[in-house]
Amino acid sequence: MNESTLLKLQGLACGYQDQRVVQSLNLHLNAGDIGCLLGSSGCGKTTTLRAIAGFEPVHEGEIVLAGEVISRPGFTLAPEKRRIGMVFQDYALFPHLTVADNIAFGIRNHPRLTQVVEEMLELVNLGALGKRHPHELSGGQQQRVALARALAPEPQLLLLDEPFSNLDGELRRRLSHEVRDILKARGTSAILVTHDQEEAFAVSDHVGVFKEGRLEQWDTPYNLYHQPATPYVASFVGQGYFIHGHLIDGESVQTELGMLRVSRYDAGIAETLVNVLLRPDDIAYAPDSPLKANVTSKTFQGATTLYRLRLPSGVQLEASFPSHADLRAGDEVGIRVATERLVVFPSQIDTAA
Repeated sequence: MNESTLLKLQGLACGYQDQRVVQSLNLHLNAGDIGCLLGSSGCGKTTTLRAIAGFEPVHEGEIVLAGEVISRPGFTLAPEKRRIGMVFQDYALFPHLTVADNIAFGIRNHPRLTQVVEEMLELVNLGALGKRHPHELSGGQQQRVALARALAPEPQLLLLDEPFSNLDGELRRRLSHEVRDILKARGTSAILVTHDQEEAFAVSDHVGVFKEGRLEQWDTPYNLYHQPATPYVASFVGQGYFIHGHLIDGESVQTELGMLRVSRYDAGIAETLVNVLLRPDDIAYAPDSPLKANVTSKTFQGATTLYRLRLPSGVQLEASFPSHADLRAGDEVGIRVATERLVVFPSQIDTAA
């Protein structure tokens, strides 16, 4: 195992009792990195997190933390011996304890207890609230207390289970950035579970996309968006649409939008009929272009407007244009493909998310 690798899941299968929820899972997390398990409900991401925490046994494979096997079939190191911190979805704060006492709960025998608690309060910007009780705090403040309590024992790895799901949209965005900054400032490695891709991209260095208990791709947010490994990842991550094309060679595809260059395709594709992935930012507003589409609807987003477009064939696309281009439903608009970062997949594969 690489010296920088902190966590490694090797051939992992896990679940509840005799039911295997997760199969053939392989991933690794480097020290100091933040990873995310992303997917829809029931895909296996929380089951994986619970197995890492030691709450569930593994059926196959192993979990290795800092070079030590902590789970394998027939052996599960107790959660309290793993040096893993946990932030739960509902925060799980003790209502009868003050903020300071909640943070101190897991380090009550620490020789510098008062100093560590003060440091944690400052770290999460709650320095003046140590004597308050959880019910006197906002949701965002309660989340910070839960984070401080989990970080106080200096865990090797921090696990966060849907940590922002109880917060409203703007607070979620702000707090997700704050949590990333706090973890990076301390060099704390972490694994986050979420179904929200915006949250995953904001916090994480690597993201794993799950589908029905299997890991489709473990990669950087950039690569998941621009270089998805499977049609499912392409559809699930970001907004994407597929158009049919005819593969001319390894670099060119003939489509309704003209001859397009591609940055990656599966070398094993035997068929010449393919599906080309297009993102909203791949389509540019070009009034003078001979390539036309009809506006069917739009969503104003401030600096940009997201348009739903229909090509002459009836194929639907989405395009993100500067909001100064104030088009209406029914308008005809000139467009062009504004990227050479296109990815193609075999046409016979179902591209539905």
